[in-house]
Amino acid sequence: MQPPSLEDKLHRLREIVAAMDSVLVAYSGGIDSTVVLKIAYDQLQDRAVGVTAISPTFPAIELETATRVAKEIGARHELVQTDQLQIPAFTDNDATRCFHCKTDLYRLLDTLKETRTTAVIVDGTNLDDLGDDRPGITAAREWGVRSPLVEAELSKAEIRSLAKELGLSNWDKPAAACLSSRIPRGIAITREKLSRVEQAEEILLAEGFRHCRVRDHGEIARIEAGQSELARIFEEGRGTRIGRRLKELGFRFVTIDLEGYRPGGVSIDPPRQAK
Repeated sequence: MQPPSLEDKLHRLREIVAAMDSVLVAYSGGIDSTVVLKIAYDQLQDRAVGVTAISPTFPAIELETATRVAKEIGARHELVQTDQLQIPAFTDNDATRCFHCKTDLYRLLDTLKETRTTAVIVDGTNLDDLGDDRPGITAAREWGVRSPLVEAELSKAEIRSLAKELGLSNWDKPAAACLSSRIPRGIAITREKLSRVEQAEEILLAEGFRHCRVRDHGEIARIEAGQSELARIFEEGRGTRIGRRLKELGFRFVTIDLEGYRPGGVSIDPPRQAK
């Protein structure tokens, strides 16, 4: 028996969403949740609403993208305010941080679902996410959130292909994550640290970098960039310019991580000692 093709999976995704009758999409403007919102709008029209939670952990540039792409799709898009910095279990920044963040989000969406008599809350979790340590997925399951991309057995690469096929303008958008992911575990998350990281990454984006992170290690800013972009840091005095501007934000040292960008790069295990 042949494995299902991408078109088969897209057909299955449409069926899954159509059977939900009405949905609230936890929509960040990333590729995964954008595909879910697009399919939901195509199948359910005004019975599909994208909801974006605005908080100190959500970069302004991501909000701009989410708003623009939802408008391109034609879907209803609502913004709600939340603040994870009011949750001590979140600001402690231990291994359960994402669980508390997503619990806060899904509790809010559940309230919205009840006031709008919406049938289902859905998110953009995909098949590849299940192999990672994702406390946020645990929170989603506790709140009855469904993941149609998982149910349709769609991988990240397949979702990107679908996004391009569906004409979504953000189909090649680099992966994003909340600003708190730039702060090492065990270091308390504060509004000031989140703001500094956001400003630092805006500097890199203004310099033309697409896939980058600035990891906050106190006095040290550790820049991660995509491997194809690393060499650009040293062109035309760019490195000196970036270093000067990041120091103006309060960092004492600015370093370049030669391994480049990788998910979860803020929490690095110490090297093993040679025996």
